[in-house]
Amino acid sequence: MSNFCESYISLMENEAILDKYGLFRAKVPRFTSYPPANRFELDTGRRHQSDWLRDVEADAPVSLYVHIPFCKRLCYFCACRTQGTQTLKPVASYIETLVREIRSVRAELPSGLKMGRLHFGGGTPTILDVELMNRLCESIYTQFEPASDFEFSVEIDPTEASDDILHTLADWRLGRASIGVQDFEPRVQETIGRLQSFDQTKSVVDRLRDLGIKSINLDLVYGLPHQSENTLSATLDRVLTLSPDRLALYGYAHVPQMSKRQVMISSDDLPDARSRFRLAQMARARFLANGLHPIGIDHFGAETDSLTRAAKAGRLRRNFQGYTDDPFTTLIGLGASAISELPGGYVQNAVATAGYHERVQSGGLAGHRGYAMTPKDRALADLVQGLMCFGRVDLAELKQRHPTQVARIENAVLGLGFRFPDAVEMAAGALTICPEAMSLTRVLASAAVSEQDGVGSLAI
Repeated sequence: MSNFCESYISLMENEAILDKYGLFRAKVPRFTSYPPANRFELDTGRRHQSDWLRDVEADAPVSLYVHIPFCKRLCYFCACRTQGTQTLKPVASYIETLVREIRSVRAELPSGLKMGRLHFGGGTPTILDVELMNRLCESIYTQFEPASDFEFSVEIDPTEASDDILHTLADWRLGRASIGVQDFEPRVQETIGRLQSFDQTKSVVDRLRDLGIKSINLDLVYGLPHQSENTLSATLDRVLTLSPDRLALYGYAHVPQMSKRQVMISSDDLPDARSRFRLAQMARARFLANGLHPIGIDHFGAETDSLTRAAKAGRLRRNFQGYTDDPFTTLIGLGASAISELPGGYVQNAVATAGYHERVQSGGLAGHRGYAMTPKDRALADLVQGLMCFGRVDLAELKQRHPTQVARIENAVLGLGFRFPDAVEMAAGALTICPEAMSLTRVLASAAVSEQDGVGSLAI
């Protein structure tokens, strides 16, 4: 029997434990932050944003996230904050407002501050033409000097990535490209409104490597309509031929009540919860059999990938961009709906582009919603980070870091041991999620904090 088959069978044997603890019924946050963004409060961002920006320390670089909320096509499966456009006119107007926000944010920050990371997300950042991309990058690099270990990454849609724009990004020191694949099965692509051939994807990957881009990341989605183990396996065959440095495997969240475009996808065409689980486990087994290393709950990396190295060294972190090796604790979000992680808490910019334009034009800053972090929140956030990044929480270390929250930490950690005895174990002062129960990580994180924060379920 092949190593793949052995791994796959092993991964499938624990469904009873997972079902016992509610995996197939759970509605829990993705925990790219704690508290999750649905806990943010109106006007907290506007009230505190300026003060929190001034509190950023000058001697540590910051990370910048820039949101480009435009697409020429709106994929039905996507729940991101985006809008469709067939011309660059609204995009050009948005970039001008973005340039103004960049200047206003930089004016609030201490002098001498450097930029350690820069990421363009969307939407479709590569919808910009060369002139607009140069305008945006010049504004950022003028206001923020790159640090010595600076990294620039961009999300790329292979169907909207001209050779000119890829070359322009390389000129601005692009080091890592994240490419959405989702699934190569034609029927799945048609149903989710994203037609993207393997040849298109391979062409962009090859071009990026020709331009010297060192890290290529591919994003896949399981749980899509009409997806089966056979069709996903065929997609994995093709994906692995591209030799990605990093892979992300996200579960599709069907939330048409939140993302109206998802009404185009019939729930009858979606795999049920157990089938979703088997899709994810099949893909995981394939990745491990092909030498990729598991990172957190949904990432896989080559031996040489920076995220793999960070996970092995205990430096893995999780923020609004997902898993990261970014060592910088301040994240500044720019653009509509972008979220900042600042010394005092979280700030989210106005979500709609019209509201974003209005706020920047009237006051320079775009903060709207937000959350002021308390000592309790910071302790629980570190607990969630430990579970999500390493499947482990060192009780003594966590209590030492948060001495005023000892009782809360003990209740949360020991409570997990009491409620989930078949899924976690306590040894040498640390709680560890059992390997066969790693699929429960988000369920465990939600259970650990829900009783401690006094709000009950954190489901989204």
